[in-house]
Amino acid sequence: RSYHTFLHRVLAPLESLTGRPLNVVDLGAGSGWLGYRLARRGHWVAAVDLLDDVLDGLGAVRHYATPVRPLLAEFDHLPMPTGHLDLAVFNASFHYSTDYAKTLRETLRVLRKQGTLVILDSPMYRDPTSGMRMVQERQARFLAKYGFASDALPSEHFLTPARLDMLAAELGIAWRLHRSGLDWRSSLGRAIGGIRARREPAQFPVIVGTCPS
Repeated sequence: RSYHTFLHRVLAPLESLTGRPLNVVDLGAGSGWLGYRLARRGHWVAAVDLLDDVLDGLGAVRHYATPVRPLLAEFDHLPMPTGHLDLAVFNASFHYSTDYAKTLRETLRVLRKQGTLVILDSPMYRDPTSGMRMVQERQARFLAKYGFASDALPSEHFLTPARLDMLAAELGIAWRLHRSGLDWRSSLGRAIGGIRARREPAQFPVIVGTCPS
């Protein structure tokens, strides 16, 4: 559902505004499914990830009929020229960043002035305490299942409105949020899960940032 919100509220208006194919980077692309959908709409797409296996990583893009350019790279060190892109999309991946400001600064570098960056499917909480509880729950489940900790690679894990405000002030990004529509079953399930965990349920808005001019 996040994809449909992104498609109708962000991508389609951007396509109408520019009137030309967009240069796009799919960050945390996994198998490249999002990049493939964008490429089918006529855009030039680079898919960035750290994994290149043929099932869940960038190796899968070779099977797509429409070309997507795979780039094995980190968020914070993109092998792309400055000011090259119209759109950067973090696809369920931004919360894995170890330093949001550093990651966004590199994203801004590769975007054109007034370019657009989008954060899809990263958890957001009003209260950071709820986010920390979510992290602790996830780490406990991982430890119980695999016998070792899941946080060998640190990350910021989640977003809050206050964190977005800090990033806006530091980097000059103007944010706007679009709520992703959930059916009543999904909404109820999240609410019940939050009650059981004694924390607020995560929200997953489509977060859109406009780069400074």
